Amino acid sequence: MDRAADEPRAPLPHPRSGAASLVLPGHAAAVVRGEADLLAVALPFLDAGLRAGDVVALACPPDVTALLCGELGERARKVRDDPALSLMGARAPDALARARWTAERADSGRLRILSLQDFGPTPADWREGVRFESAANRVMQDAPVDRLCLYDRSRLPAAVVETVAATHPHLVVDGAWTPSPAYRDPAEYLPRLPWPREPVEDTAPVLALDDVPTLVTLRHELGRVLAAQVPARDQREDLHLAAAEIAANAFRHGVRPVSARMWTDGERLVCAITDSGRSFADPLAGFRPAHGADLGRGGMGLWLARKLWDSVDLLPGPDGLTVRLSTRLHPA
Repeated sequence: MDRAADEPRAPLPHPRSGAASLVLPGHAAAVVRGEADLLAVALPFLDAGLRAGDVVALACPPDVTALLCGELGERARKVRDDPALSLMGARAPDALARARWTAERADSGRLRILSLQDFGPTPADWREGVRFESAANRVMQDAPVDRLCLYDRSRLPAAVVETVAATHPHLVVDGAWTPSPAYRDPAEYLPRLPWPREPVEDTAPVLALDDVPTLVTLRHELGRVLAAQVPARDQREDLHLAAAEIAANAFRHGVRPVSARMWTDGERLVCAITDSGRSFADPLAGFRPAHGADLGRGGMGLWLARKLWDSVDLLPGPDGLTVRLSTRLHPA
């Protein structure tokens, strides 16, 4: 993850031992290195939630969950293990919806999540994780949820750690929550993130269509190529459903001509659909349904895409607006 050219590099927090002063609720992060740092920040946060009667949940790798539960002892019975509250167990719209749903059903009316970040092994995974952390600030701003995100330098690339101050309104510094001086509003931050090409895009496309005459034609061609390239039936159907919705958006809300490209190396699949419009879509679009719970009103294209593909990029360019979808392929 490269920073934008003029992105300030803020000092990153480093915790010291001692109970954190958890006066400021919401979304915070701490940069740690190893178990001692992790425990110094995590345990006070979890303890405060248990004392308040909040629903307390862990969204961490199994080894970290085991470590924390061992430290909590008997109190660990009151802590939920729920990776689906993060990108480890769900895609972005589902993780956000699950957090809201869980908080709404809490007896105390509040959910407290401790998450150790593990976005995955590739730059595409890191980009999606950073985007999720930023977008959550807007999508969840009215939800009764406190989330503390731990970034362990011994587990994460430096490029990911460097995004912490811009994507979290608060940082844990010297044992206390403090406002992040480099925090950026998602509407400003997300459009300026660099979106490098996927390596597979430098290979010959398995689908190349320009000036597609009709939406029906594009849907058919997308389905034909996906049938040939995606071995798992369930994934194939999911990918086609979402790509067809993006195609519909291009025809209904974009400007013709509409074009499409698809690439695959047998492990990863990328689909790009471009219309000739010059407007840039809302970078927060698709993290929740456009019209809330009323799915009958439409506006579900980007929401479905974010639920069914690993990554969704909105890319303005000289040829118009491109929606780029990418995902790992599942075995048959």
